[in-house]
Amino acid sequence: MAEITAAMVKSLRDKTQLPMMECKKALQQAEGDEEKAIELLRKSGKAKMSGRSDRETGEGRIEVYQNGDVTAMIEIQCESAPVATNTLFIELAKNLAKQLAEGPGAATPAELLAQGDLQVQFDDLMNKIREVFKLVRILRVEGPVGTYVHHDAKTGVVIEIEGSNADVANQICMQICAMKPQAVSADDLDPEIIKKEREIAEEQTRNSNSGKPDNIIAKIVDGRVKAVLKEICLVDQAFIMDSNKTVGQVANEAGLKLKKFYRWGVGC
Repeated sequence: MAEITAAMVKSLRDKTQLPMMECKKALQQAEGDEEKAIELLRKSGKAKMSGRSDRETGEGRIEVYQNGDVTAMIEIQCESAPVATNTLFIELAKNLAKQLAEGPGAATPAELLAQGDLQVQFDDLMNKIREVFKLVRILRVEGPVGTYVHHDAKTGVVIEIEGSNADVANQICMQICAMKPQAVSADDLDPEIIKKEREIAEEQTRNSNSGKPDNIIAKIVDGRVKAVLKEICLVDQAFIMDSNKTVGQVANEAGLKLKKFYRWGVGC
């Protein structure tokens, strides 16, 4: 058996950031071959983390990357808040989003991880940090957009637009982040949502306005449904930077057509 020196163990430790005893054991198994030892550590670490895959990943971050007219957004999860702000974890998230935007694209997280050395980066960092990571979802959009990622990286927004006023589009993404609309307009809502809101409004109205004629009840119901739609439809919301205007008015003034938005929150 090859002699395993302290220098060899230290070298492997510096490259993998794994405990000294694990590095020594891997070198012994690899008969002093550092590259083989690294491969053994990778396989061992991947097996260990696979066995922990059912552990809750309630933390993580959203990352957005733009390459010309291509925009990518990814959500990667981990187990703890400190790891979500770890510089190496942030770098991994950025690399994933960058590859999604600059590469050939991917239909699934697994397909993205298979590109380049992303799977190796992913597994190695998971092995070093000893937490379960999950690349939960990915998005790739071609064409003009607005984007926004909240300062804690727990919420990210991309909105597809027609027009070229990126500054206003980005401000509207901040609106979406803060006010959580369900759709761009009432036309984009599931009809079942409107139907349910109307049923709720009608029941509330009849309970509090018993004895009033049906035509009056109908007007009150319409008003209540309209108020709800004003809250959940983006274009009808009061603009957070100028409450005297709706988002729809601001978009029209900026020459923008708002097409579709994606609002992601870590874990939701």
